[in-house]
Amino acid sequence: MPGFTVHIRDEWLAVPCRDTTNTIRWLGHEALKRYMKNKPDNGGITALKDTRFVVRRCQGLGLLDADDAIEDVLEDNDFVELAIEGDTMSPDFIPYEPGVSHLTALYREPGQYISLDGNSLTSTDLVNLGRGLYKIKLTLEAETNVVQARELLDTIVKENKVVYGITTGFGKFARTVIPVSKLKELQENLVRSHSAGVGNPLSPERTRMLLALRINVLAKGYSGISLETLHAMVQAFNASCLSYVPEKGSVGASGDLAPLSHLALGLMGEGKMWSPKSGWADAKYVLEAHGLKPISLRPKEGLALINGTQMITSLGAEAVERAQAIARQADIIAALTLEVLKGTTKAFDSDIHRLRPHPGQIEVAQRFRSLLDSDHHPSQIAESHRFCDRVQDAYTMRCCPQVHGITNDTITFVQNIINTEINSATDNPMVFAERGETISGGNFHGEYPAKALDFLAIAVHELASISERRIERLCNPSLSELPAFLVNEGGLNSGFMIAHCTAAALVSENKVLCHPSSVDSLSTSAATEDHVSMGGWAARKALRVVEHVEQVLAIELLAACQGIEFLRPLRTTTPLEKVYELVRSVVKPWIKDRFMSPDIEAVHRLLLDQKVWNVAKPYIDKYQTEFIPESRPGSPTAFSLDSASQRKRVRHE
Repeated sequence: MPGFTVHIRDEWLAVPCRDTTNTIRWLGHEALKRYMKNKPDNGGITALKDTRFVVRRCQGLGLLDADDAIEDVLEDNDFVELAIEGDTMSPDFIPYEPGVSHLTALYREPGQYISLDGNSLTSTDLVNLGRGLYKIKLTLEAETNVVQARELLDTIVKENKVVYGITTGFGKFARTVIPVSKLKELQENLVRSHSAGVGNPLSPERTRMLLALRINVLAKGYSGISLETLHAMVQAFNASCLSYVPEKGSVGASGDLAPLSHLALGLMGEGKMWSPKSGWADAKYVLEAHGLKPISLRPKEGLALINGTQMITSLGAEAVERAQAIARQADIIAALTLEVLKGTTKAFDSDIHRLRPHPGQIEVAQRFRSLLDSDHHPSQIAESHRFCDRVQDAYTMRCCPQVHGITNDTITFVQNIINTEINSATDNPMVFAERGETISGGNFHGEYPAKALDFLAIAVHELASISERRIERLCNPSLSELPAFLVNEGGLNSGFMIAHCTAAALVSENKVLCHPSSVDSLSTSAATEDHVSMGGWAARKALRVVEHVEQVLAIELLAACQGIEFLRPLRTTTPLEKVYELVRSVVKPWIKDRFMSPDIEAVHRLLLDQKVWNVAKPYIDKYQTEFIPESRPGSPTAFSLDSASQRKRVRHE
């Protein structure tokens, strides 16, 4: 039978509904009847028929019309809140963020699975798990390892051995032995007391990543978690029951204690949770609505759930994946700008880059050639200025392989560290079933991902820094030979004037965000944890830097496409025309001033979904297969072959 969970004041009530053609008003009256029945004074309600109320969905907080049929506005087992006139809406609800990702809004339960063994998860896999594309299952080997480690811990407890975090307190209380009868309470108290984070909650996607990564690390079999508890975590992930995890509070050693404690708290049925059915609600009701039970902690399990670098690493995985996506799309956008500004391709000759053979630099130059080679992809714009007297371009165009290139190489470096961290055991103490002992160490320290993510922020910022200068060139008529701010009737219209200011603002903000957080440390836990990584902030600001870079490049792409309008009827190369057509599928040409923010966001979405890359990639791949030796950077023969043909088709000869 369909049913709904209704929140009235401080109570949650299950309301069955045999006939979903009934109205929302009927649902409200049924809920009020149950509420009044549970209160000795009827909850202060004197006459049900005269009680006025409003009803809203918990997810999205949308108000429901009392005359709407239930089947038209609610799904089976939806969560709703009823507010009686004169009451305020419940403070127990966390406002549903208006900027919540379109991925969450479009979430559909996945049918495919990723098998976790603690050893083979990648940053790409983790981001896809966060996007809700897969469910999780454990490999048989992982389950065996988990069982063996747990058996050792059970033996330690049975034999009354004194082991840190299992039969003792934590941090400064490591020498305080806890009676066996209080070991469960010890673990629960640990999670509750460490749930001390502040700030906005992580988005559902990021919480999903955090939970998936913690499951992966526990699946290695070195943390001492029980298989029963690990299975409960997998079930919660697969049902998308996601704890309320404040984004602030981690110093990055002993790992991400506060965020991971909030993650565990929800799994215990305490605090808040989010699911696609419920929106934000009390954790115990969200679990119950999905047929799940709160986990009951055994010795060491609280510590196993909260000790590690999983928030730094999961946010870092998203940052590095988004950085990689925007870096390769930055090459395409810069190539389009070069076309609009009638630049030369001489600077991308492979002989030049053979003499400074950094992999990223070679890769970027190769992309520029594959997009701009006018023999391979005829360009009327290029042909129109083939015999001009310009010898070389400004650095923002000529030096793209060098500037974009180091970003690529840094991303590769950071991705390797993040992928290693994703599959690392970061608990303490570590449980070695094969040796029959537990060993305390420092794998929880977040210095590796913290330093890497500081490097990432610095490197990826440069894509926005150089992009903003190209936007300036596009908007400045003395540099572009185009109308000022890329609009006709200048003065009456301001065109891209303030879009460029927005790009400048974001670049300036990034300059501050690029100050490394991992050079800082504050002693905590009564000087027990006397050097920390500050990796949580490193990860959060790296993500913010990447987002700003995406937005700046979205503005450049809009500006470059607008520049194309003033060069018509001339056409650019085939792949760049395809990029132009993609942009025009979501944003019209700028004929006169209009509300610009939606245009920027529409193009930003194209970059987030990697559609610019997907449109251009087939042409890049085809070009590279026609010059097979070129695709092996470092081969002298390859570059001499490429250069010989390159010299025949370079512009401004």
